[in-house]
Amino acid sequence: MKLELSRVVQGRSRLGVLKRLGRAGQHSLEVPGCLLYTHLGTVPHLTQDTLHTQSNLPSVTQVTLSNIAEHQEVLEEFKDGFRKFSGLHDTVLYCSLHDPATPCPTGYTTNKTVSVWGSGGRIELTVAKFMTLQRAVQPDWYQSMADGETWQSNTSRKRVRKSVDRTLAHLDECLLVHQKSQELEGVEVFGAVEGGDILEERVRSARETAKRPVAGFCLDGLQTGSMDQALRTQLITAVTKELPEDKPRLLQGVGRPDEVLECVDAGVDLFESFFPFQVTERGCALCFSFDVSPDPERAVLELDGEKEMAGETQQNGDLNLDDQTQMTSFEINLKDKRYQGDFRPLVEGCGCYCCKNHQRAYLHHLLVTNELLAGVLLMIHNTAHYHGFFSALREALANDKLDLLKRRVLRERDGQT
Repeated sequence: MKLELSRVVQGRSRLGVLKRLGRAGQHSLEVPGCLLYTHLGTVPHLTQDTLHTQSNLPSVTQVTLSNIAEHQEVLEEFKDGFRKFSGLHDTVLYCSLHDPATPCPTGYTTNKTVSVWGSGGRIELTVAKFMTLQRAVQPDWYQSMADGETWQSNTSRKRVRKSVDRTLAHLDECLLVHQKSQELEGVEVFGAVEGGDILEERVRSARETAKRPVAGFCLDGLQTGSMDQALRTQLITAVTKELPEDKPRLLQGVGRPDEVLECVDAGVDLFESFFPFQVTERGCALCFSFDVSPDPERAVLELDGEKEMAGETQQNGDLNLDDQTQMTSFEINLKDKRYQGDFRPLVEGCGCYCCKNHQRAYLHHLLVTNELLAGVLLMIHNTAHYHGFFSALREALANDKLDLLKRRVLRERDGQT
């Protein structure tokens, strides 16, 4: 795995390509970018065939041990790894510890174990069990075992310090087992950076993790709702200064467009794309504008559309931007009765299958009658729209238009016209 940067804007925002991904090194991923979020290797609501009708999908698929751990015996018996077991197409497989779209209970870590939560309840993992799982999954890269239970604001300094010490100890043990494991030859390890909301511990965690032979870094415990955006930005900025320039930084638990922009500005390279799934589960559609095209006629049409969408999101009620379960200002609630007779596409000009073939009124009908097709069509659109946002972000960085993109996205967040 090799990160080649083509631009660094204002000293922090990084544009480049992550190359030599996968055991054969044949894949690459543009940064800033996102991974493909899945449940057990499948994007929720979509079959592999439906998913691959979309263009510009990320080359890296994310799976989580919280979903896989209870299937360990089956995978060990299967012997050919999770990618083949789940029928994935040619993709790079990244295995993280927790599902970013599902909050997990806290208070279940010890000096020797962490817990993940699957459909059958809690599964306790020692380093030995964690590494046995990795050998069964056979990912291309994985997040090392970590104690990430310090994101709550009332966590004591002593507890935060302990989480950093535990995470480093887990990393050392995982690396020791990894280096001796023939099945994991060619597999990359990402170290987790912890530290809660304490600057000194964040810096210590980053500095010590960077000393280990890891391919990249997972910035953990900074998810939406855990802390103020300004504090998160301050912590990420301090952390990235301690990390090597040639290794990627993956931020866990952040997906909202305005937060993505702030974190890219602080030096983050990669994100988990769970946000479209959360929007879909709410019966909503992503409708924010991110086009920074210089075409004046198009800009006027889009401005009119932005005014209309801002009005729609404001009418949908109070929006809580700190709660991952609540609707945000970047989406419209298609369950609302106002869409019963709205025969426009979800987003004018969107090229996804849903927008080219269906209207808001039809999606409203599917949602109020609890038809399964609603989730399929919404997930098609939300996935396409979200990945389009990341393409626009990279284009803005390449063409010195990041400030313009930020103004557009932040204006929608604030409901301004």
